[in-house]
Amino acid sequence: MKLSVTLSLIPLIVCALSTARASDTGTPSGSPVVVDIDGVKLTADDVEQKLPGRLLQARATYYQTERKTVDEFIEAYLLDRAAKAENLTVDALLERHVNSAIAKDPSEETLRTYYEVVNTAEPYEKIRPQIVERIRQVRIAKLKAAYVESLRAKSNVAILLPAPRAKVSLNDAPIRGAADAPVVLVEYADYECPYCQMVQPALDKVLSEYKGKVAFAFKDVPLPMHANALKAAEATRCAQAQGKYWEYHDLLFSSKLLEPAKLKEHARTIKLDASAFDQCLDTGAKSDAIKTALNEAQDLGLNSTPSFFVNGRFTQGNLSYEQLRQIIEEELAQVPARHAANQP
Repeated sequence: MKLSVTLSLIPLIVCALSTARASDTGTPSGSPVVVDIDGVKLTADDVEQKLPGRLLQARATYYQTERKTVDEFIEAYLLDRAAKAENLTVDALLERHVNSAIAKDPSEETLRTYYEVVNTAEPYEKIRPQIVERIRQVRIAKLKAAYVESLRAKSNVAILLPAPRAKVSLNDAPIRGAADAPVVLVEYADYECPYCQMVQPALDKVLSEYKGKVAFAFKDVPLPMHANALKAAEATRCAQAQGKYWEYHDLLFSSKLLEPAKLKEHARTIKLDASAFDQCLDTGAKSDAIKTALNEAQDLGLNSTPSFFVNGRFTQGNLSYEQLRQIIEEELAQVPARHAANQP
């Protein structure tokens, strides 16, 4: 039988109590009053509605620190429990299951290769012991991570730490998959952004793996330093007008060719009405749709691409497949709880 580990942090409890106390002088809705202007009591909800994204970045940074702390706690908890089960100290447990699996020394060829990569002026023989130890520590870290993961796999670990979320409109956003899927992944991105291009294979993989469970929406944030990003974004909307948004979107990310002439070539490649596409692109017919997405990004306080919202949960950067998959799995695990909460 799997053991369920439910985690909570003292700071979160303190925060909850503080909020409860504040709400005593708040509104009937429970939102705490944060400012009084000439007798008008304004609440945290009022601030959030007026400036919805102003605190999002700060909350996300704080959440990452909290989450890292929780993950470290889970590791320590599971190691302590496993050590007690084997009547060992944690150090002895790791010696048995991790350190003992390490080969005594890397091969001389491996050491020489590492030395060349380091590119130091120090002679090989002088730093050889340091290289041996460095490689040993790297191997220990990998084996320890694998061992801890095996302990987690045998346990039912539920992380209840609430992630920062924001309301993201799907109005006029191209959506791949059913909008009522249990997980909705929204990306704010720029076709010319190298990190957006780098994350695309990971996105493609998770969307394929979670077909039917994840809907994907794309929001344009053409950055001013990218000369071709704005027209590329408009071009996708021109393709959308002919029913081929996603085909064109995928072609831009796969080809990375975004000059205006190439944008028109792409339209012909996927057999769009070339004349209608060219007129749409040349006249800026879809520029308003791009401005709307840009304004949304500004309201949310987004300052870089790619930025993601998974069921409103905010994260950003060149995420790996594993990172995206973990977030999606965590959201899917919450589906029964959300369903129950919505029942009368």
